[in-house]
Amino acid sequence: MNEFSILCRLLGSLYNRQPQDPLLVPLFTLLREGKLQQHWPLEQDELLLRLQQNSDPQALATDYNALFVGSDCSVPPYGSHWENGPDESEVRRFLQSRGMPLSDAPADHIGALLLASSWLEDQSEADEFAAQITLFDDYLLPWCGQFLGKVEAHATTAFYRTLAAITREALQAMRDELEEDNES
Repeated sequence: MNEFSILCRLLGSLYNRQPQDPLLVPLFTLLREGKLQQHWPLEQDELLLRLQQNSDPQALATDYNALFVGSDCSVPPYGSHWENGPDESEVRRFLQSRGMPLSDAPADHIGALLLASSWLEDQSEADEFAAQITLFDDYLLPWCGQFLGKVEAHATTAFYRTLAAITREALQAMRDELEEDNES
């Protein structure tokens, strides 16, 4: 797994799962112990330190639920809920055409899209760059700026405000890397 895949997998998991989910325990342990920085490929030490200082999963649960869960959440995590977002069935068709196994969960969730990007990276098909560029340009980037801005505005914890800032910078860095790799 390369750095691109790791970034997408970590960020995707933090959006896709409740903070108290047992599958996130190792990630939150790395965060609290300050060990995530050594694996992080971007220069975001200050932001990672802020995450570390505000990473109690139980304290984050209320904020996560208010932000992302239910029909009255303050920041819908689904692209289809945003003005420039994709239709969920379109995302599902695209990912299925790439051979990605999908559950019944909506495929246009920010976390699911980041995890899909990691999956595409790990598949290493000959046309992976084209598929990842499509994922970013058609299904993720058109709406995620607005989404991340709302997360920063509505989050009651420093953790989710910081996660939004980290995600914004990471998405730009990954998209830039895709462009460079595509040109070479």
